[in-house]
Amino acid sequence: MSALRFSDTISATLTGGVLVVTIDNPPVNALSANVRAGLMAALDYAEKDSAVVAVILMGAGNTFIGGADIKEFGKPPVGPLLPQVIAHIEDFSKPVLAAMNGAALGGGLEVALACHKRYAAPSAKIGLPEVKLGIVPGAGGTQRLPRLIGTAAAIELIANGRVVSASEAHKLGIIDTLFERSLIDAAVTAAKSAVDLPLRRTGKLPIPIESEETIDKAAAEALRKARDQHAPAEAVRLVRLAATTSLDEGLTEERRTFIELRDSQEAAAMRHVFFAERSAGKVDGLEKVAPRKIETVGIVGTGLMGSGIAVAALNAGYRVTGIEQTQEAGDKGRERITGILDKAVQSGRIDAAGREDRLNRLRVAADAQELAQADLVIEAVFDDLTVKTELFQHLDSIVRTEAILATNTSYLDPNAIAAATAHPERVVGLHFFSPANIMRLLEVVNCEKTAPDVLASVLALAKRLGKLPIVCGVTEGFIGNRIFSAYRREAEFMVEDGALPHEIDAALEAYGFPMGLFAVYDMAGLEIAWARRKRQAATRYPAARYVAIADRLCEAGRFGQKAGRGWYAYPDGKRTVDPEVTALIEAARAEKGIVPKSFTADEIVIRLLKAMADEGDALLAEGIAARAGDIDLVMINGYGFPPHKGGPMFAAGRR
Repeated sequence: MSALRFSDTISATLTGGVLVVTIDNPPVNALSANVRAGLMAALDYAEKDSAVVAVILMGAGNTFIGGADIKEFGKPPVGPLLPQVIAHIEDFSKPVLAAMNGAALGGGLEVALACHKRYAAPSAKIGLPEVKLGIVPGAGGTQRLPRLIGTAAAIELIANGRVVSASEAHKLGIIDTLFERSLIDAAVTAAKSAVDLPLRRTGKLPIPIESEETIDKAAAEALRKARDQHAPAEAVRLVRLAATTSLDEGLTEERRTFIELRDSQEAAAMRHVFFAERSAGKVDGLEKVAPRKIETVGIVGTGLMGSGIAVAALNAGYRVTGIEQTQEAGDKGRERITGILDKAVQSGRIDAAGREDRLNRLRVAADAQELAQADLVIEAVFDDLTVKTELFQHLDSIVRTEAILATNTSYLDPNAIAAATAHPERVVGLHFFSPANIMRLLEVVNCEKTAPDVLASVLALAKRLGKLPIVCGVTEGFIGNRIFSAYRREAEFMVEDGALPHEIDAALEAYGFPMGLFAVYDMAGLEIAWARRKRQAATRYPAARYVAIADRLCEAGRFGQKAGRGWYAYPDGKRTVDPEVTALIEAARAEKGIVPKSFTADEIVIRLLKAMADEGDALLAEGIAARAGDIDLVMINGYGFPPHKGGPMFAAGRR
């Protein structure tokens, strides 16, 4: 039988009485108005045609249904609405089966939950990640999922927005059967056998019985991770509601909550982050530039940063050559890398075979000549201009002319490093954040003479590493450290003006930062920044305001948490306000004749946000950052800015 077409995105074929309906709305088969209308039309056809005994829903390509259509975000709703489609599926008089050939996310999983049976390929990914957009599932997810897997498990999945593998979804009870091969053929056979069986409507199932203690524990853990975000808390409430109310009442409350959250500032902020991520790493004119082939990655320096970069590259399937100054240092570097992989095995992120595969692709040596065949060399050595420049000049005589050289500097000028090499066009900045095998952010520094195909190559590398690449120009500290310096400076001005470090930290944490600024200083250690300030002292503008309190702390041996005292004291390892620091601050104010004034938490946050946004405006004006959204992503993914606030530029109205 020829294919039936119910809309531009919905087609079907009749196979042995089973109507196989295909959703074809690339790239992710999103639930657009056209898809929703086509599904309703296909179901109406199946209901009226006596030749149809069952219906299978499947997605074209490698996705079942990837969720809502982002093109509809912020626009008036167009019918039929998804809850109407899902109700029609669940109430359908003939068996409707989901054949999940790939990702079933958000509304896609809600469609599958309404089906009477759910089958999947092992490659499928399952989840309700709506909280990551500041909303809750709006088409039955919070009411149907707990009926399948229990309240505690549903809370854990929905409130965290966690996406699980097909195998885990099968164990949980979301998927009825996994088919290793020929998913559609197996589903058609299963559909025929289901014709004479009672239909299992998810919404009619009783909630599995669990102890209140188990549910309370899951709820408490979800709320702890939420950090005052509204959507996760509402998700917990709605999932728990499913056990105490009817399906219709639960769906009504879910929809009301969904609409309320959808129209909130928090959801607008998280949508901004979502769209910013889609734009990240895009450079005008680079679309048609072919990247160079990268198979072997060289890493000079296998300390904390270098070993993290090595693990990230090994995880992505690259061959890795690590270089150290001595064989002893090289052996320690290999031990460090092996230790990270061992922890990954212990946590279940990789298996023993995966560990061995990675180690088989790793070589660590004390001879830089081993880099002769590397396609890309990343330096992760001491952040000193002379050290890095001499290294790159040495590499010029070793690596192939088409090999790429990348500097991992945090503050130095990559243009100066590139200018000292024989081929400055192959030099680029790759500023990883520590630990590099975990932190997602990667600042990609497009130097003055970086060739387009070099930039394209490292962006392709970043994607394969699973990083979030943000392209920026050359400036001291790039995007993140430059903004961090600006708001650190403003925080120190406020300390001098009358606020105390713990008051500033409390205001930032109440706003949503996981840790206050001065607590972060103490955790990182104060001595590195102090050394940098001393190096810059000779070139500092004499009339510029300078706060010497941090210098005084270092002079007193207060280098932070590892020294037992910094901006705070750490008796028994616990952070406490130290009267000695308060006295030191008061003395510094008195020296300058500053009469301290008090600051409210709101005044502190407003002043710090303004400092961030003003520096962000400067970065945009100078062409260092391409988009306000790029700046927001750097601050969220590298500096603890709360994602549900959208970033400093979004918070300041720069969208």
